Amino acid sequence: MEKERQIIHMDQDAFFVSVEIRKNPKLLGKPVIIGGGGDRGVVASCSYEARKYGIHSAMPGRTAKLLCPQAIFLRGDMEEYSQASHEITEIIADKVPLFEKASIDEHYIDMTGMDRFFGCMKFASELRKTIIKEMRLPISFGLSINKTVAKIATNESKPAGERQVTYPELRPFLDPLAIHKIPGIGHATYKKLSEMGVRQILTLTQIPQQLMFKILGQHGLSLWQKANGIDLAPVVPYRERKSIGTQATFESDTMDMAKLKSIITGMVTGLTFQLRNQKKLTACITVTVRYTNFETVTQQERIPYTSLDSFLISKAHSLFEKVYTKRMLLRLVGVKLSHLVSGYEQMGLYHIAEEEYSLYQAMDKVRNSYGAEAVVKACIVTQPPRDEKGKIIKYDPRKKKMLIENAAEEEQEIRKHSKIRSFMSEKGTVGTKSYD
Repeated sequence: MEKERQIIHMDQDAFFVSVEIRKNPKLLGKPVIIGGGGDRGVVASCSYEARKYGIHSAMPGRTAKLLCPQAIFLRGDMEEYSQASHEITEIIADKVPLFEKASIDEHYIDMTGMDRFFGCMKFASELRKTIIKEMRLPISFGLSINKTVAKIATNESKPAGERQVTYPELRPFLDPLAIHKIPGIGHATYKKLSEMGVRQILTLTQIPQQLMFKILGQHGLSLWQKANGIDLAPVVPYRERKSIGTQATFESDTMDMAKLKSIITGMVTGLTFQLRNQKKLTACITVTVRYTNFETVTQQERIPYTSLDSFLISKAHSLFEKVYTKRMLLRLVGVKLSHLVSGYEQMGLYHIAEEEYSLYQAMDKVRNSYGAEAVVKACIVTQPPRDEKGKIIKYDPRKKKMLIENAAEEEQEIRKHSKIRSFMSEKGTVGTKSYD
């Protein structure tokens, strides 16, 4: 039963800022902002002192400067943050039977059934102290019957706190909280519910499920369940080696560097499109080449968690130059992204402007509607097709989509008339009607 589950949610406190404070203790107690530099920078993270001024992640840097002129802006080091995240994960993996790495700075731990050997609250508290001692980084946790309530409990205990919410305490804990405390309620949803007069979780629980479905669809039913403390989502075991990749074997072996790099670029853009669709980030990239004599060589590099095309393309090209050491023809090249975790890109850490990331999202939207090849980088585009007069035939994603749909319909029609075809002559005609 759900009320017998013991789920721990552990979350680092202002993770990026805490890593910077560990490196420079003089920053302690000051309003610190990671990212947000320049005219188009975006806040990636900020200290609790900065949050008192209304600053939050994803806020434009210019707005943050207006709210808190004395704030200390740091560029940030995603590689250092990723390394700290790996070390924390190793500590947790060494001490718990089942855990899920939900993002770069948070973990879910399933301790169901382990309370008969020792108290789960005591265990979680000792694990938290171990992480603080070994990593010198602050962390909070919540313990409850499911992932949703445990996460809310963590957020209510921050910073540097711990909180347990047992099954009997569920309603007294959730009911008075504001609805934006529920994971999954964004700005638009909060605004819509607020306009209906729904501002507390207690009020949300009293709305009929049918009405929630009518207003917000399936998402509304999910929020209603979370407001009522219902969440059957399991803790998904974390596997560090999870990866996605692709490779290409050439019809004719080649050593054309421009061609090879354009192929790698196309591979990376395809993989990053998959990453963003799956809401994943990668922390390791591998490039593989196979020479004409079938010798296979790989080169990989651990990187900061990301899903950005530009950063990963640059890394892939750099690795290719390292791995391609012999002046021999190549028969295969491949790219793999591994060490995947759930999460979103932290804007501002690579001087990636909000406009550029918005461009990625717009491109992904077009690809989801018209196919992965609807938007590609110019360097990987082959010579455009031309008509009989030599004029370039413009690419029309809508037309291509219609052709694919028509081809599928024709295939179904062919299968439907398979019996008729069995009586066709060798030329494919029956009477005066042609089936060629």
